[in-house]
Amino acid sequence: MRIIPAIDIIEGKCVRLSKGDYATKKIYNENPLEIAKQFEAHGIEYLHLVDLDGAKASHIINHKVLEQIASKTKLKIDFGGGLKTDEDLKIAFDSGAKQITGGSIAVKNPEIFKKWISNYGHHKIILGADANPDDTGAKIAINGWQEKSTIELIPFIKDYYQEGIQYVICTDISKDGMLEGPSFDLYKRILAEVSNLKLIASGGISHFSEIPKLAALGCEGTIIGKAIYENRISLKQLENYITSS
Repeated sequence: MRIIPAIDIIEGKCVRLSKGDYATKKIYNENPLEIAKQFEAHGIEYLHLVDLDGAKASHIINHKVLEQIASKTKLKIDFGGGLKTDEDLKIAFDSGAKQITGGSIAVKNPEIFKKWISNYGHHKIILGADANPDDTGAKIAINGWQEKSTIELIPFIKDYYQEGIQYVICTDISKDGMLEGPSFDLYKRILAEVSNLKLIASGGISHFSEIPKLAALGCEGTIIGKAIYENRISLKQLENYITSS
């Protein structure tokens, strides 16, 4: 299972939120490149980079941070947040993204998102499927989680799987940034419903012991954020896991 640390960006700084609430912003580092280099030094190959300003504004904003990390590390970066147009997508790839994640666009403008899948291929386009399972039917949330849609999570994933999507990042919003453990039952349910899906678990990871459990479920990758920044999981632990896998 791939280990994918997260860097969330507001005003060019590395931050974390709780449950996607911008009012809970906590700055962990003024220089995201410094953090990215630490990840790389411990054998990590992948990075989940989120433009939270872009998610709120509905267009790419922090592409210079992406460009800096991509040009000064060898990390394979998936980039998301505010990608709404063909031009946004071009900027992201030109700035060094290996993959992009589309969530809101897949809900609000599915024709554009389907075109991206067709034009760029399933290996470069990730579906962002973020929801709060406490809600009836686990409705998809969009625009930096500031808005709820009427679309249910698992049918949403199934529909795009039929369109050729293979990679899906699923975040349980109620868990994100709370350090209370990931949604094992939710991921188990998704993988039972959609076979051969490359599911990337996101949200809630709090202890290293949860990582092999997600791998055992069949998750293709896991995104880890606050647990690293709050020293619940050390980069050395992740390095040892990657080396032994």
